[in-house]
Amino acid sequence: MKAIVLKEFGGTENLVIDETPLPEIKDNEVLVRVKAISINPVDVKTRSGKGLAGRIKDQHPIILGWDISGTVTETGTNVTAFKRGDEVFGMVNFPGLGNAYAEYVAAPVTHLALKPSGISHEEAAGATLAALTALQGLTQKAKIKEGFRVLIHSAAGGVGHFAVQIAKRLGAYVIGTASEANRDFVLSLGADEHIDYKAHRFEDLVKEVDFVLDTIGGDNIDRSFLTMKKGATIISIPSGLNAEITEKAEALGLNGFFFLVESNGEDMKEIAGLLEDGSIRSHISKVFSFQEMGEAHLQVESGSTRGKVIVTI
Repeated sequence: MKAIVLKEFGGTENLVIDETPLPEIKDNEVLVRVKAISINPVDVKTRSGKGLAGRIKDQHPIILGWDISGTVTETGTNVTAFKRGDEVFGMVNFPGLGNAYAEYVAAPVTHLALKPSGISHEEAAGATLAALTALQGLTQKAKIKEGFRVLIHSAAGGVGHFAVQIAKRLGAYVIGTASEANRDFVLSLGADEHIDYKAHRFEDLVKEVDFVLDTIGGDNIDRSFLTMKKGATIISIPSGLNAEITEKAEALGLNGFFFLVESNGEDMKEIAGLLEDGSIRSHISKVFSFQEMGEAHLQVESGSTRGKVIVTI
């Protein structure tokens, strides 16, 4: 089969299409013929030698990617949840080696869900890592309740645009930061307020927040502290929320921690239900071909993507 192998950590020129053996599935896995792949910031960081590079550096070949949507072509002997021909989607083996940049992927059944029939493979692939991050962060870590005031940074981005939709479904009052160009988009997702982070300092405009979802890191975390009420929680997706900042949050009477999403088929089923009933939608900003994987990485690396970037096979 064709796969995109990372020859070494570095630039996009190290993403090379190669012929690799068809994956062998275990008893609790299915073989998926991949139709669409979602590209995330963690893909870009890992390719460059950061992100999850330390976890996977000794595995060969290194085939990046975690987010897939496709069709089951083979099932393991213990698999009863799926059958050949089923259309499935999910985030595979995160945070490990997902091997998703390939025509076929061996995936544990506990990482997948049936794709809703009315959702395209592109939309389904887009609603995996980013949607899982938003869902797990808001419902399991922060336990958002009706009436909470929620501040979501980069509200037009991959994680952000799902977080806005999920927070609104939970009954929160949502404030989203994004560029002025993305104002209408953020409001169309259900946000109650939009703040142009280029024109305004959000901490001067936002107060008494119950929860902050930070996807930026750095001094954005300290600035977010100024918006939060006592006992509020901030979750940071980048690794910028270190022990020093966690201690600072505690000293201010706040809760702060780093959060890393994990593969979970039950959560994927919940996302499938939200997609099916229209509670959330996956916004795809651009679709690239398999041969254009490098360009897809550069688009995500630009930091200016609205919603998700998808690669199709």
